[in-house]
Amino acid sequence: LLYNVVDRIYIARIPEVGTDALTGLGICFPIIAIITAFGNLFSMGGTPLCAMRQGEGREEEAENIIGNVFVMLLITSAVLMATIYPFRQPILYVFGASDVTFPYANDYLSIYLLGTFFAVVGLGMNNFINCQGFGRTGMITIAIGAVANIILDPIFIFLFDMGVKGAAIATIISQGISALWVMKSM
Repeated sequence: LLYNVVDRIYIARIPEVGTDALTGLGICFPIIAIITAFGNLFSMGGTPLCAMRQGEGREEEAENIIGNVFVMLLITSAVLMATIYPFRQPILYVFGASDVTFPYANDYLSIYLLGTFFAVVGLGMNNFINCQGFGRTGMITIAIGAVANIILDPIFIFLFDMGVKGAAIATIISQGISALWVMKSM
């Protein structure tokens, strides 16, 4: 959700379309929150089970839990993308898009959905890092993605003149960096 806030700060500064583009991005926020909730769905249940197994010295079972959650996160991200993508127009209109704001919301969401894997897996697996007592590493995961997004947003939005699409690309690249960091840290 932090990515969305950063995107909104930069998008508000786009000349001539700032407010309409900002509204379009705001319409995507509930969908992003739903994707985030699914990222937490399996990991919030799996992390305490994993911690209990580790505490009992049952490392193999703990690793199986992590593996099962990872697979569920993969499946969930694919299902979310495959379900939302073809129905994004009616979904965006239900969440309040107008004919003026829809193009911006659609541009952002269409690209953002391509990075659903990074958002769901990065968030979900980061919970295991935190659960194992590596809170600093978990915090670094969030910071890496946030800093990357702060740097990449103006490059894609203004330098490459991509507007809302650039914000979405910067976001999925940043989430990808964060997800890679999580997988490296596991």
